[in-house]
Order: sequence, then structure tokens, then C-alpha cells
Amino acid sequence: MFLQRTAFAAARRAGASPMIKRSFATSFVRRDAPKSGLSETQIKKFEEIKTEDDLLPPGAPPGAIPSDLEQATGLERLEILGKMEGIDIFDMKPLDASRKGTLDDPIVVKSFGDEQYQGCTGYPADSHNVIWLTTSRDRPIERCPECGSVYKMEYVGPAEDPHAHDHHHGDGAHNYEEAKTFADFVRPEYR
Repeated sequence: MFLQRTAFAAARRAGASPMIKRSFATSFVRRDAPKSGLSETQIKKFEEIKTEDDLLPPGAPPGAIPSDLEQATGLERLEILGKMEGIDIFDMKPLDASRKGTLDDPIVVKSFGDEQYQGCTGYPADSHNVIWLTTSRDRPIERCPECGSVYKMEYVGPAEDPHAHDHHHGDGAHNYEEAKTFADFVRPEYR
């Protein structure tokens, strides 16, 4: 009996080792499997895009998760195709902060819309907190009240936008009189 107990205790203490030290694993490549991803004929180059239909993607193969290139449409697809060829579609460079804008030489901000917001951090850069300025087609020049830097909006969008949401106000203006400021009385050209 004593011998039986010690045999069980010894068996518990000894680690069980498998008969085979390492399992067998194989990996192989199916040479006849279709290649995943898009072929060069399915991806249109940036220069080949002429109509809105060219911005429709081919989609992913059945059973696969599509990438951004395979599923993006419209402006997002145009931006991706442009980035693939090194073209910055939306001109996302930061504004020129190396100088202070003046009325004679303002910092130009290009816009596709009727309004554009600029964040001025002062000159030299980061000399004051961000002050948000609004320029529009009706009032394209705006001056920062903190540092005096001048920004000018240059409209680069279409002359007539068929998708405009101006609610037919006539000339596209806000149709309200802007508040008078001290600049209106001292120098009207500051507007």
C-alpha cells in the first residue's frame, strides 16, 4: 500500500512529456490560385478620369474584404488616386506663416466654397491663441484683430454651382447688413 501511494505521488511530480516533441506543420502556396487584389487594368490612372462614372470602383472579389481603393467612390476615390500619383487634389498645404499679410500683399486662401474659415496664430507663428476668421465671396478680405495679419479668399470653384444651397436669395449674399465697425468710419477700404 505504501508503495502504491509513493508511485502515484511520484507520477504527479514528474511532468508528462509528449511522445512527439514537435508537431508537424506544412505550408504551401497554391500556384494555380487566383491572385488577390486589383489588376492594373482595373485601376484607372488619374489622367484617365474624365467622367463621374470613372470614379466608380471595381469592388472586391467575392468573399474578400475590400480595401479603400476597392470601395471608395467620388471625391474620396479621386483623392486616393491623386495621392497614389503624388498629386495633392485638395491643396492641403498649410498657409504661409513666414510673413504677415498686409492689404497690399495678403495671405491668399483658395476656396471651392462660398465661405472659408482661417485660423490665425499670429506672426511670428504661435504668437497668440488661434483666432478664427471667416472670409466669403461677398467679403473676401479679413484682418486678424490680434496681430493685424490680412487674409484674402480666392474663389476657385465653379462660376455657377448646380448643387448650391443658397436657397435662392438672389445674388448669393446673406441679405443682411453687416455690423458697422470702427474701420468703416476711419478707413472704409479696410473692409
